[in-house]
Amino acid sequence: MNKIAILGATSQIAKDLIVSFAAVGYNHLYLFARRPVELKRWIASVDLDGRFSVGEFSGFSKHEFDVVINFVGVGNPAQARAMGNSILDITLQFDEMVLTYLQAHPACRYLFLSSGAAYGSCFNEPAQRNTPAIVPINDLSPQDWYGVAKLYAECRHRAHAELSIIDIRVFNYFSHTQDINARFLITDILRAIRDRILLKTSADYMIRDFLHPSDFFQLVSRLLAAPAKNAVVDCYSRAPIDKSSLLAAMHDKFGLCYEVAERAEGINATGSKPYYYSLNYRASDFGYQPGLTSLEGILQEAALLLGKEA
Repeated sequence: MNKIAILGATSQIAKDLIVSFAAVGYNHLYLFARRPVELKRWIASVDLDGRFSVGEFSGFSKHEFDVVINFVGVGNPAQARAMGNSILDITLQFDEMVLTYLQAHPACRYLFLSSGAAYGSCFNEPAQRNTPAIVPINDLSPQDWYGVAKLYAECRHRAHAELSIIDIRVFNYFSHTQDINARFLITDILRAIRDRILLKTSADYMIRDFLHPSDFFQLVSRLLAAPAKNAVVDCYSRAPIDKSSLLAAMHDKFGLCYEVAERAEGINATGSKPYYYSLNYRASDFGYQPGLTSLEGILQEAALLLGKEA
């Protein structure tokens, strides 16, 4: 049975993956976090106490693992903006820790949680297999740091072609365990529904592709089951959804009240992205076939979060 180390196990997407592994009876997880006490409390709260080993990062190199999954990073735009250029150093620090480990354990596989932001901050069309990364090298701004950190890590990984490293670019992810106070459009919508207030949103067109936890688990499982490879994959659901369709669906299913204005307050921590999703379906080469559309996943998880039936 593979021994899997999960770094940054307090991140929300990491927690969902841990629960997914546990649901299929997989117990060989070793969880590492900056706040292990907090992680242990969460493990107890989801009835997984005693199932997994929990430790600080300082103990990571003392073990032998078959797989390392690195979730260390930021989980929402407000955090990204607050961290500023320090995200460069943090990403490098933990990535370097894993790469050093792989030099001593070259058979170990490494899955790195990257981001669609690695393509750059401009998404005037969806990403595709031949889409280049665009970095405004002569005019870098704070909104570029997150994407540059991910891009730099990916470049370092491709430079180690002899190692089994797969970067997973997450564009949008939604789960009922999401922090509803995070500043995403979907969480703004959910707060408005929960608090029964009017959502004021801009008229800007945007289309997003929301990955469901079950499809993320399927993707990770497919990558680990496939022959070892040095590669990168983009995340995608069965179909993306545009902003107006999402607002209308949330109105119909949950009674969302909203008003569209020319301008509305929001956080733009990584750049304006009208078409922030990918048509790069390389993950299908590993056997990945998403089970849910963005809307199907959102309605399922929103119903759980709001305690209502979709």
